[in-house]
Amino acid sequence: MLRPSDIEQLKGENSRYAMVVAVAKHAREIADKAIENNEIIIEKPVSLAIEDFKGGDYKVFYNTEGEEEAETSESTEE
Repeated sequence: MLRPSDIEQLKGENSRYAMVVAVAKHAREIADKAIENNEIIIEKPVSLAIEDFKGGDYKVFYNTEGEEEAETSESTEE
């Protein structure tokens, strides 16, 4: 479960709402990918998504139209 302290650590310049939406979207992507590949994941998708954001693998960005909707994107830094 996403705890309030996790949100505070992750959010940085983003709003809490944006972080919750971004983590939820990425968790859904993780779960869908596991189902598609017939994989069994031991950890919860939300926990995996939080770790991806903490590690900097994913970041939040906003649409160019100025909408407040947050989306996830794989980091291009390698």
